[in-house]
Amino acid sequence: MTEPVRIRILGVGMGPGHVTPEVADALRTVDYVLAADKGNETDDELLAARREILAAHTDRDVEIVCVPDPERDRSTDLSTSGYQNAVSEWHDARAVRYATELRTRGGTAAFLVWGDPSLYDSTIRVVERIAQLGIDIDFDVLPGISAPQLLAARHRIVLHDVGRPVHITTGRRLQEAVAAGQDNIVAMLNPPPDRLNFSGLEDWRIWWGANLGATGERLDAGRLGDTMSRICQARAAAKAEAGWVMDLFLVRMA
Repeated sequence: MTEPVRIRILGVGMGPGHVTPEVADALRTVDYVLAADKGNETDDELLAARREILAAHTDRDVEIVCVPDPERDRSTDLSTSGYQNAVSEWHDARAVRYATELRTRGGTAAFLVWGDPSLYDSTIRVVERIAQLGIDIDFDVLPGISAPQLLAARHRIVLHDVGRPVHITTGRRLQEAVAAGQDNIVAMLNPPPDRLNFSGLEDWRIWWGANLGATGERLDAGRLGDTMSRICQARAAAKAEAGWVMDLFLVRMA
C-alpha cells in the first residue's frame, strides 16, 4: 500500500528569528519545500528568505521546488463577490499545479507560510483542494508569529482597549467595517494607501508598519490625517529597500 504524501504547513513569521522550536523541528523532517513562483522580483527576495530559514534550522540541503503561480484577476474594481470568485478560481488552479508535483515526488513536503497560517493565508484551503483531487495526503499545521502580533510589539501597544474587541479585516473592506460600527480595526492585505478609503477617519489614530521583522521595516503612528503622507513615503521606501512590501495597520477611533 502506497504511503500518503505528508504535507507540513509551517508558520515562519518573517524570517529565521521568528521560527519557533516546534517549527524548527518540523523543518528537519521535510524532503522539499513547495513555493509559488510569481515571476517577479519579489519572488527572488522571498525565495532568499526561505533559504535563510532552511539554512538556520536544518543541517542539510532541502530543495525548494518553485511552482509557476497561476494568473489571478487583480482588477481594482472587482465587487466583493467578484473578488471572492477570482480568489477561489486561483486556489483551484494552484491546487492542480501543486498536486502534479506531489504526485511525482511523494515523501514529505512543506509550505513555509509568512506570518501564521490561520490569518489571511490560503495554504490550508489549497491543501484541502489538493486532497479533493484524489491525492492521498496527511497534513498538519504549525503556528507562526503573525503580522498583528508584530505590529503590536513594535508599537508597544495592546491591540484593543480593556474588555473591548479588535476587528481584523482587509484594507478593501475598511469602510464596510466602519459602517458596521467597528471602531478598533486591524487591516491587512493592503494596496498602496492612495487606493484605500480613509474618508471620515482623519481624526482616528493609526499604528502602521511595513515589512515587520524583515528588510525594509518601517513604522509610523499618530493622528491619521497627520501621518498619511509620511506613511505613503515610508511604504515606498520599504519597497525600494526590500524589493517587496507587506504592510498593515491598526486604526482606532480617538
